[in-house]
Amino acid sequence: GEPPAWAPGPAAALLEEAADLLVLHRDFAAALERCEAGCDSLGPGPEPGTGPGPESFAEVKCSLCVVGIQALAEMNRWREVLSWVLQYYHEPEHLPPKVLELCILLYSKVREPQVMLEVGSSWLRAPANQSLPEFGSLLELYLAQVLLPLGRFEGAEELVRGCAVFDSEQQLEFLSTILESRSRWAQREETRSAAEEQQDPATETVLGVLSQKLLTMLTLLRRALRSMSNHFYLLPYKKMLLATFLLYLVVVRLDPASPTSLPFIYKLVQLFRQAWAAVLSPIHRPPIRD
Repeated sequence: GEPPAWAPGPAAALLEEAADLLVLHRDFAAALERCEAGCDSLGPGPEPGTGPGPESFAEVKCSLCVVGIQALAEMNRWREVLSWVLQYYHEPEHLPPKVLELCILLYSKVREPQVMLEVGSSWLRAPANQSLPEFGSLLELYLAQVLLPLGRFEGAEELVRGCAVFDSEQQLEFLSTILESRSRWAQREETRSAAEEQQDPATETVLGVLSQKLLTMLTLLRRALRSMSNHFYLLPYKKMLLATFLLYLVVVRLDPASPTSLPFIYKLVQLFRQAWAAVLSPIHRPPIRD
């Protein structure tokens, strides 16, 4: 007869194809397509207690997601990974341990552990997951790769203390790890604030030097302007105006990139030079004072 809708046969074939595409052919987009087709072919899955089906179904689905995650990561589409797996598992607490582990490691590697903050917390607090053999190692991974790098020490302690699967010795070991991490974090903060305090006087010194230079430049500029004003009041007004107008035409009004403007610019420059020479002729130079 017809196999049940959840039979993993076609999905298993797609999984094998996806793995080949990923590893042998390095065709990541095609591998991802096969994974998606495989997950879609599985449907919602079998009901619990229907024989050996549920285990093989869960294994095939998990393996398809693992290959899919690797394909996305290879294509540098790691930002999509979490939303991609959640479209097949819907709730964070339903993620298989292997998929959760891969997600934590991936987002830790790309230095975005905060992405896994809520997802990891939901998974670890779900009573059904606390009886899984992988629970202890996943809690340790979540502490080391997510909570502690983010400085969430209170949350880490609360999670360890509220965990019923650890005996007192294991709890103590985890709590001492958290304490060590907290003291290292505090030392880093102290070093950083001390470095910032040392930096402030240096910045003030640099600003002081710059403002002193600026003041010197302004003083020199003021002297130059005063000297020029003493000089220019002797110049004939019309010649000065002509020189200014020619300079304005050359610099502002004409497009130097235009070929038609080139001969005109050349003539203007010559006129400007002649006008400037006339303006600064010996007749108009100020007398030399003893």
